[in-house]
Amino acid sequence: MAVRLQLKLGAVTGEDRLPDSPDTVVVVEPTVGSVARTKGNLYLLVTSRVPGAKAREATRTVAQSLRDEYYYDESAGIRQCLVKVIGSANKKLAHQREKLGLGASADGSGPIGVAVAVVRGREMYVATVGPAEAYLVRQARLSTLPDPNAERGLPSSDLVPEVWRGELTVGDSLCLISANVMARVGMDTLKDALVTLHPQSAVEHVHARFAASDGHGSDGAIAFEATEVGATFKQRTLVPVRPAEPLAGTPDRGPIPLADSVAASASAVGGGAARARDAAGNGLQRLVWAIQDALPRRGPVSRRVSAASARVETQRRAAVAFLAFIAVAAILGGGVYLLGGKAPNPNVVIPSATAAQQAFDAAEAALGQLTNSGQDLIVVDPQQALQLLRTANQQLTTAEQSGYPAVATAPLRAEINAGLDRLYGVVHVASTAAFTFPASAGAVHLTTVIEGSDGAPYVLDTGTKTVWRIDLAADKASPVYTSGQQADTGKVGDPKLITAGGPDILILDTKNQLWRWRPIGTAGKGTLVRVNVPGSTTWGSDVRVLGTFVSNFSQAFYKLYVVDPSQQNIMVLSPNSDGSGYTTASVPRLPASRDVSQITSLLIDGDIYATDGGALERLVPSGGWKPATLPDTDIRPTATYTAVVSPNLPDGTYTKGTGTLYAWDEQNHRVVAFAKSGGNYVAQYVAVAGGATWSDLQGIEVLPSFGAGAPSTMWWVSSTALYTSTLVDVAPSPSASPSPSPSPSAKPTKSPKATAKPKASAKPRATTRPGATATPKPS
Repeated sequence: MAVRLQLKLGAVTGEDRLPDSPDTVVVVEPTVGSVARTKGNLYLLVTSRVPGAKAREATRTVAQSLRDEYYYDESAGIRQCLVKVIGSANKKLAHQREKLGLGASADGSGPIGVAVAVVRGREMYVATVGPAEAYLVRQARLSTLPDPNAERGLPSSDLVPEVWRGELTVGDSLCLISANVMARVGMDTLKDALVTLHPQSAVEHVHARFAASDGHGSDGAIAFEATEVGATFKQRTLVPVRPAEPLAGTPDRGPIPLADSVAASASAVGGGAARARDAAGNGLQRLVWAIQDALPRRGPVSRRVSAASARVETQRRAAVAFLAFIAVAAILGGGVYLLGGKAPNPNVVIPSATAAQQAFDAAEAALGQLTNSGQDLIVVDPQQALQLLRTANQQLTTAEQSGYPAVATAPLRAEINAGLDRLYGVVHVASTAAFTFPASAGAVHLTTVIEGSDGAPYVLDTGTKTVWRIDLAADKASPVYTSGQQADTGKVGDPKLITAGGPDILILDTKNQLWRWRPIGTAGKGTLVRVNVPGSTTWGSDVRVLGTFVSNFSQAFYKLYVVDPSQQNIMVLSPNSDGSGYTTASVPRLPASRDVSQITSLLIDGDIYATDGGALERLVPSGGWKPATLPDTDIRPTATYTAVVSPNLPDGTYTKGTGTLYAWDEQNHRVVAFAKSGGNYVAQYVAVAGGATWSDLQGIEVLPSFGAGAPSTMWWVSSTALYTSTLVDVAPSPSASPSPSPSPSAKPTKSPKATAKPKASAKPRATTRPGATATPKPS
């Protein structure tokens, strides 16, 4: 079957245009057959290098002139007509240069650009002049059409446009676009959009990328794609040159306006009313007749005289029937009384209730054996105590499943969990509020805490869109970054992520612009500048984790790690040697692409650790390491890790594979410690009863311990306050009692030994999503 081409069109609409855009877009697709066959479809884009109302008036003047003169001129072919109409528009602009405020460049050329395309059947003609470009996509390859007049805009002297002619095939796409847009988004973005999307969606995507990159001024674009359509397909109804008589074939009507319609409506209403009246009357009549038929009628008068024997027989039968009714009622009443009215026997117990009570008694008995001899069996014989506590836990679970009230089992459950916590080395930690934001600070919502190079905590506040530096000694918080503030290198956006890099605090805003706060001294002073990161504006909103690797702390040289789900990898950017930022393209760090959208935290110390989908993993090198199974799976069967951190060594450096990892278990509200070497379980920490709870914990940071055997200190933030916790047990010592106390005992496993003199390495950091913080080390 013969086929022909159909064009799918896309253009930037007037509603989506930038306020200062001067461009004009004209699309003409003739509906008259003769015009479509001789002149074809016209697609026109007129741009300007300068914004403003006068430039917009100039582009509209050029567009109107080109459209009118092209379809009016039938003296030559399409190529000659395009050359003539562009030359005519050039002369009009030259005469109105002063009126329209069109200044000229050093070579005498103006600021107006023209990109025009004509499609007639399978023929395509394209011409461009000035700051307007044309791109052809054929078989997924992007081609730039020749443009000898790219630097010469209208009005210009001695302008001779060059018209490119080619054949349009199925699948080809043509885009007429402003040179200002291409300078911002690049050819790769345009090619990907045209190849994968509908022309309208492609143009909207490119325009959105242009606007997101702070583009302004000229933003016009037109794109169309050639598709195949059968010759019998009816695309539109062609309008005849001379339409037929509009009243031919219509019925005759009266001379008075609306008289026929009113008369017809009145007749219809009258007929409907008559039918409704008849229906209602017939129904009411039938109802009256039915009621009369149901009334009792007088039977025929009997003139016979009954005999005395007949009357006696009738009375006898009535008496027998009455006695039978009385007997049946008595039998039924007696049966109901015997079967349902008997009092319950208090000695009969439901089997499930008996099983629940027996299980509960067995749990109590097992707990009682812990202190039968007057000694704390958890201290004297931990193995037997563990067996008894597990037995009590199983029996109590059986009792609850059999229907024993949870209110009654709660005290016993608390005693069992307290005893198991002591055997499993659970450390009960007290927390102290180091700083609470006052109500005058606004709707504060803290999500992340990190330690700066000046030793002060820095917190990310997504509620007021601020990064605060907290001076613990002075008990005050000072903003170092506020959304909308004017820095020396531009205006900052809403903060999304923070991390530490050497001496700097790195802040990524919602526009994916990276900012650097460098403290000066310890008084809270510092400088805020923007860091150049190539392609950062294309990361998208799914980037939730950043990290750094410090190669030279004093010179502030550090690599930047970005977890980019769209790339399915962790991308690494290397710094410039002069410390001015990053100019080289990012490279993947993982050996193979994988899903990284569930990563919520990074820690880098030469190896790369991460919390991915609730699990703690080592990504680099892959394999050969996994965290040990926790001993308390009988009371906490699963864990969900969302953040991992590690403290510095006392000298501020890090060593690969040595030390302790601290992972936040969001499901059970605890911090679990693992050894980096082999992933052995070290300890776990929970909030002590009666103190500040960890149910609202948003982010953590573990500080280095100074001195042999000194405990580590943890900073953590709730939604409105900063807390400090020393990771040491504060629960009261256990004493002999009918049940075990919740005080912890010795740790079940040994902590990893520190090396005598660890090898110092770079000082890296990493942060996570706003809901969790991590401090990665060098990689």
